[in-house]
Amino acid sequence: MSVKYFNTDYKNISESQYQDEKFKLQVELLKLQEWIVKKDKRIAIIFEGRDAAGKGSTIKRFIEHLIPKHFRVYELGTPSEQQNKHWLQTHEKALPKKGEIVFFDRSWYSRAMIQPTMGYCNKSQYKYFMENVNSWEKNLIDDGLILIKFYLSVNKPTQKMRFHIRENHQLKYWKLSSNDLKTLKKWEEYTFYKNQMFEKTSTDYSPWVIINSNDKMVARLNAMRYVLNEINYEGKIKLAKAEWEFDINDNNLTLFGVHFDDLNPSQYALLSKLKQLETTKKIKG
Repeated sequence: MSVKYFNTDYKNISESQYQDEKFKLQVELLKLQEWIVKKDKRIAIIFEGRDAAGKGSTIKRFIEHLIPKHFRVYELGTPSEQQNKHWLQTHEKALPKKGEIVFFDRSWYSRAMIQPTMGYCNKSQYKYFMENVNSWEKNLIDDGLILIKFYLSVNKPTQKMRFHIRENHQLKYWKLSSNDLKTLKKWEEYTFYKNQMFEKTSTDYSPWVIINSNDKMVARLNAMRYVLNEINYEGKIKLAKAEWEFDINDNNLTLFGVHFDDLNPSQYALLSKLKQLETTKKIKG
């Protein structure tokens, strides 16, 4: 198994430091894209992870300043019966053309994790996928595709907290579905299939890259940095490793009558959002 853990480049980052670093990385991403167009390269970047792991928001930061006509964001949604039967062929049609990057907000690996967890595919479909996906990817890579597979890892308390924030947010409530809550109840089943996926489909030529996504800002920067480090594009600069201390004076707060001390930046940010939502509710009430 060739799983890579890429979660140590940024620690305890503040909002201003995040914005500065994101700008530097986005400049490099634009250089990368121009090289892809010039050299007719094809890049597919997969983002997998549990609900609320930050897949969509990470992709959003990748594409924020890219040239629109040279990238696509692909999300299959609920597959049709035909797409379910021809799973790899369905996704092969979505792969990048020459001079293009495609960002997969979930990918063919739904067949390895969420589908068997929720019973959306049968055992034979799951087995066929697991037995054939490695050779399928190897053929694509041998044909020139640059493939990067990210798994954004979020722990259970953080996922629960993000669900709660979505549920109570006036502009984000629609992002929380009844299906999301069902997947939360199947945490262990999903974990089993996730580990099977890492064991069977992380290869030397196509490894899984696991990024800690409990802090979304850190996860976004690490994902961008990994892509830039992996590809030798024209005009590339050496990215200096960056680690900062969190620069807020107060790292404790009280919420729902409970006092929290010595919070790390991710915990403080999430609890602050909940406190703001609770305050808004009281004012409206």
